Amino acid sequence: MAGAKRVLLASPRGYCAGVDRAVIAVEKALDRFGAPVYVRKQIVHNIHVVTELEAKGAIFVEEVDEVPPGAHVVFSAHGVSPAVVESAADRGLQAIDATCPLVTKVHREAVRFARDDFEILLIGHLGHEEVEGTAGEAPDHVTIVNSPEEADTVQVKDPSKVVWLSQTTLSVDETMETVRRLRDRFPELHDPPSDDICYATQNRQVAIKKVATDADLVIVVGSANSSNSVRLVEVALEYGAKAAYRVDYADEIEQAWLDGVRSVGVTSGASVPEVLVQQVLEDLAHAGYRDIEEVRTAEEDLMFSLPKELRQDSTGQRDARARGGRVRS
Repeated sequence: MAGAKRVLLASPRGYCAGVDRAVIAVEKALDRFGAPVYVRKQIVHNIHVVTELEAKGAIFVEEVDEVPPGAHVVFSAHGVSPAVVESAADRGLQAIDATCPLVTKVHREAVRFARDDFEILLIGHLGHEEVEGTAGEAPDHVTIVNSPEEADTVQVKDPSKVVWLSQTTLSVDETMETVRRLRDRFPELHDPPSDDICYATQNRQVAIKKVATDADLVIVVGSANSSNSVRLVEVALEYGAKAAYRVDYADEIEQAWLDGVRSVGVTSGASVPEVLVQQVLEDLAHAGYRDIEEVRTAEEDLMFSLPKELRQDSTGQRDARARGGRVRS
């Protein structure tokens, strides 16, 4: 019926392979070693996931010096610097590295380019765990570029030996604008061997771009400290959504947002379990938005093995699957 209220449901959305792997790693560690298992920083940037893991016996700490000597500690999906690894070893901690393999790829690039004496311009958000971990691989060679505007002022020693790398969860468009400005100033700027922005971040941004053109309102499910979730709100507004908001839970949706709205776009960040999206859809259905149209722009089937400390030799081995699919032992 013309003018009927509808939901435009973005796909892909929610859990990526790296997030699923990290969450399963904590669950598996609790199963195998018993509670408590310590986790440095939030395993992924989602308050619901962290709360659920705490209820199962995970203890989240800011730094490894808060972990009792000899205990098990999981490094989050965002990665850690070599200094953190060394500090954990010095305390005799039994470390489980749940760093997303796509973040590990960026770490290896930083090590390689530093070894070749390149100056590394790391595009990312100052203070984000992933940026701290990557920069920590080669602190004497890395300069963080926090925005396109900073690209206009950053200084380098040798413009012929400069490379850019990036945080994996950035806005694709903003990152490319930063690179463009850097290249204007440093024409010999080298590129990373392959895209640093992860497949899931890119796919979710592509999907919300398509949704936003037809949406009066976009609701992004995700936590405030989730970089990729926050970027989805920005991308939705940039690509035509009349309004866009981020929520952790369905009960945060305000009635005023829905006034006069016919089409609501819904998506979620890469660290968000699908159950939270389904709760949003249920609340929207109660508000009259029962017609759901899926807007699919890509298929995801990437799988990552569990951290080596948790792998099983039997056929019961569990892997992480993109979009929250799991193989359970």
